[in-house]
Amino acid sequence: MIELREFTLADGRLLAAWIDGPVELWTWSGIGFSWPLDERQLAEYAAESATPLRRSWMAIDVASDQVVGHASVRFDAERSGGRIGRVIVAPEARGKGVGAAMLASVLATAFGELGLERVELGVWTDNSSAIRLYEGLGFVCDRVLRDVEQFAGTSWSAMQMSMPRSA
Repeated sequence: MIELREFTLADGRLLAAWIDGPVELWTWSGIGFSWPLDERQLAEYAAESATPLRRSWMAIDVASDQVVGHASVRFDAERSGGRIGRVIVAPEARGKGVGAAMLASVLATAFGELGLERVELGVWTDNSSAIRLYEGLGFVCDRVLRDVEQFAGTSWSAMQMSMPRSA
């Protein structure tokens, strides 16, 4: 079982430890951060996470009381919808169902406590395990943006996915 707790600046060091280099940082955040992930960027992220524009959480494995992941939701202007982003699972917890459990908790919070009507996300098209995870949770592909970004000498394509409250 996974519980969510609000992200704080103290959690930033843990996030930074889970990200091995500039490509992994890019796959986690897109243009949101730059390598190396430093205290200033994490402080800005923690401050943004405490505003009405974004909620960010750390995922706690209740059985072990270990922090096993992170995710956030950024809200649209009317707060009828949100966008899940910055999803990461601790390296030692990957491949164990943590991502699905964490996102199920995020979706329950988004559609329940936050009252959102629709949730969207973007995922790089080469991230097949994440795409399978999102599809398994009920997300559907709305469109694919081919070669939408260039990073580290590679052209990146992104899949835009969504889920309505009723899914």
